[in-house]
Amino acid sequence: MNRTLYGNLIFELSKKGRRGYSLPTDYDRSHTTAELPEALLRKEPARLPECDELTVVRHYTNLSHNNFGVNDGFYPLGSCTMKYNPVINEEIAGLKAFAGLHPLQPAETCQGALEVYYNLQESLAELAGLSQFTLNPCAGAHGELTGLIVIRAYHESRNEVRTKVLIPDSAHGTNPASAAVCGLEVVEVKSLANGTVDTDHLRQLLSEMGGEVAAMMMTNPNTLGIFETNVLEITEMVHKAGGLMYYDGANLNALLGECRPGDMGFDVMHINLHKTFSTPHGGGGPGSGPVGVRKGLEQFLPMPRVVQIPAEEEGLESFAVDWGTSVSGERGSEIAVGNFFGNFGVMLKAYAYILSLGRENIREVGPLAVLNANYIKERLKDDYLLPIEGLCKHEVVFDGLRDKSTGVTTMDVAKRLLDYGYHAPTIYFPLLFHESLMIEPTENESKETIDAFIDVMHRIAQEAKTDPELVKTAPHNTPIGRVDDVLAAKQAITTFWKVMKE
Repeated sequence: MNRTLYGNLIFELSKKGRRGYSLPTDYDRSHTTAELPEALLRKEPARLPECDELTVVRHYTNLSHNNFGVNDGFYPLGSCTMKYNPVINEEIAGLKAFAGLHPLQPAETCQGALEVYYNLQESLAELAGLSQFTLNPCAGAHGELTGLIVIRAYHESRNEVRTKVLIPDSAHGTNPASAAVCGLEVVEVKSLANGTVDTDHLRQLLSEMGGEVAAMMMTNPNTLGIFETNVLEITEMVHKAGGLMYYDGANLNALLGECRPGDMGFDVMHINLHKTFSTPHGGGGPGSGPVGVRKGLEQFLPMPRVVQIPAEEEGLESFAVDWGTSVSGERGSEIAVGNFFGNFGVMLKAYAYILSLGRENIREVGPLAVLNANYIKERLKDDYLLPIEGLCKHEVVFDGLRDKSTGVTTMDVAKRLLDYGYHAPTIYFPLLFHESLMIEPTENESKETIDAFIDVMHRIAQEAKTDPELVKTAPHNTPIGRVDDVLAAKQAITTFWKVMKE
């Protein structure tokens, strides 16, 4: 990256009077603008940078080289499924007929969008083995909260006061957080040495507080990448106690097309469309977290919902928005693309992904993800400590280097990977191991890419023995070197505001 000039903030490159565009002084804008109320007008011009076009283009192009994405190289973040998003999906999401929709235009002008919503709902229900889905939630954690609210509403409808949620100690951090936000109490369920749920501990908890348990939240395969083989026993135990089973769809990538959460006994689940269905979500978005329920719980899903209206005569069916009242079938009701139905662009990509694979090919996703993860596990276990032997699913978790004698940590390995052009895997999670290093290759990566990554991991393990300081002081080839993460969090240097004040 050219940091001499273009490594500065765009405000630092600003020179008064410079422009990157020009418009005719007599340009008539009367037909494209509307008068704004006085109260909405600025009292002074916005403080925007003033730069020529070439400076702007070079600045943002160079700035983009500071970021690492799936398009740049291997991105093996565990439990995140940073899979490649096919360009065709992006093109479909950007089609003017979709991208140009207004959130409140009449339903009769949005039939294509409504049909996408409806078909996606139906497709997700089939893939999950559940009855119905809502597309409203905008992210996975938002879906968790929505699903827990559904569970709470179900118990309230039965005049039952159930306030406890059972969560394995290997769960994603969003699970207990979502339960707490929903006003529910988290009860931890212990794991066995093999990483699966301790059913004896679960049985003890249900015996002590069965009537208070609202639900149990699980991820299967779990956060360690291990399939919970006792899942049918677990769901039966919780159901007998009167609770519901919640499925965290974060790891659905491992099972896609092969088995379904609904068939395992789960009552409510969310799906991370941005994980399992090909929209990489680095940087905090965009996301989508549809929530599905088994038969008998549909009435507790949030409104609005897209419904299909059968054709009265020979012709095409139409689609409408159900706001919680009976649908008359008349067109012209409001549709809220994006405003009430989550991130529409992510849904378009997910639907395109499903259609591209088709029923016959979507079954290859899970097995290929599992094959890639197990290949990495077997190739690296001589240099990296494997705390749980046996078959893993879509991701593998190591407990740092096998040889820890030189003091090289998982953090050091992650930093050194940057020098070789790889994004680091997830580190120090799950919390069950002190030096966790979680690798998820996804089903997209070729054997050549995975082999190259494995070779680098072996090289780093060798460097940790022969030249540990090289690894401990990494990275060396990145625009920004080793940083003090704790100090950066406590004493952030807000350069932007400093420049703006000046």
